[in-house]
Amino acid sequence: MTLLSSFVSTSQLKGARVLVVGLGKSGISAAELSAREGAVVTATDRRELGALADEARSLCEKGVTLEVGGHVEASFVSADLIVLSPGVPPIPEIAAAEKRGVPIVGELELAARFCRGRIVAITGTNGKSTVTTLLGRMLEAQGIATFSGGNLGAPLCLAVGTPAAEPGGALVVEVSSFQLERTARFRPEVALLLNVTEDHLDRYPSFAAYAAAKARVFLAQRSDDHAVVPAGDVVCESLARAGRARVATYGASGAAEVAVEGDEIVDRRAGARYPLSALQLRGAHNVTNAMASVLAARLMGAEPAAIGQVLSTFTGLPHRMQLVACREEVSYWDDSKATNVGAAVKALEGICGRAVLIAGGRDKGGDYGPLRDQVERKARAVVLIGEAADKMAEVLRGAAEVVRATDMRDAVRRARSLAMPGDAVLLAPACSSYDMFEDYVERGNVFRSVVLEEVA
Repeated sequence: MTLLSSFVSTSQLKGARVLVVGLGKSGISAAELSAREGAVVTATDRRELGALADEARSLCEKGVTLEVGGHVEASFVSADLIVLSPGVPPIPEIAAAEKRGVPIVGELELAARFCRGRIVAITGTNGKSTVTTLLGRMLEAQGIATFSGGNLGAPLCLAVGTPAAEPGGALVVEVSSFQLERTARFRPEVALLLNVTEDHLDRYPSFAAYAAAKARVFLAQRSDDHAVVPAGDVVCESLARAGRARVATYGASGAAEVAVEGDEIVDRRAGARYPLSALQLRGAHNVTNAMASVLAARLMGAEPAAIGQVLSTFTGLPHRMQLVACREEVSYWDDSKATNVGAAVKALEGICGRAVLIAGGRDKGGDYGPLRDQVERKARAVVLIGEAADKMAEVLRGAAEVVRATDMRDAVRRARSLAMPGDAVLLAPACSSYDMFEDYVERGNVFRSVVLEEVA
């Protein structure tokens, strides 16, 4: 029996040779947990030591051996267990280890083996972070010891040893397709698949392969668990019903447990009603996010009073349809987190009136056709930046005026000149940020800074 299938407690890591691959936040937390539980830990990263975060460099002070500036195949094939960070692409050393039968897990799977609290996992192409945060706050308002993190913020390994990871606690975990690739026994009692649209096709060979990775959130569920999906979404419902859990739905369908009736969100099972007028979040997509959160919160034990309190006070997350400024009757919106076509389409749908869209970045292999359709309906003009500008310009030509910009400052200036009174200037890139910025957060912060400087 391999370590992968047998270890269920901290004692079974003691003395094991654990190799952690990738020293981002997930890798650092996995290395710290493994070392704390008595494993002999080596951590490897292609980057040189000086390029790593201080927390990664300090791992050697905690008994972790660092192998940086490249990978050593011998460390892979001789390991008892490999913990793979989600951002690490397929590499020859991993293939060699798999050929030798070395078990390979992700940080998510490692952490879950040491958590006894109830897990609720949220995945999907768009909306994950908003639902994760809403749901976490609802459970906190109920008085449940709660950890919120995963792909959003803190890695799950950091929850180990906290009250949230003990019986009676709750672990609200945003999970990406990359994280789910290396799961086997990761079992959420409540698993949400919010949507699946084209994304990360620069990593997956097809949409079907990407969807299958998302569906792994249901893999280890049991018949008394819950799979939560939007009603009427053929892809999500079919993926959920292929698992063993009870399927619960939210949305427009008459059969949904949580739906909009008139001007209220109604939880039909609980008999609870939440007025839409109390919601602080903008856009129809956030009404959908709220319905998903209401359903999952109830399944996790939250009462209507706690749920309603959060719905009426939560104003959203940074870089997700945030109003930056309103000058000369033009509003400026930061949705830098719209890193795929589906998210950019939703952002445009949420704008009242016409928009000047700032888009572009590193292409992720998706189809820009749906964006063109929405641009035709809502955009006065599109300002393109980044590596994908040529490809996007070809698709968007004729849908609206398309102009190029050299950087974010130039983009904001051009957008300002194109906007008319009553319009919105919207940053919704439909691409990743890695061609010009460290991440979507830096991109959004630069946009915000430039807007406040240029239009103040």
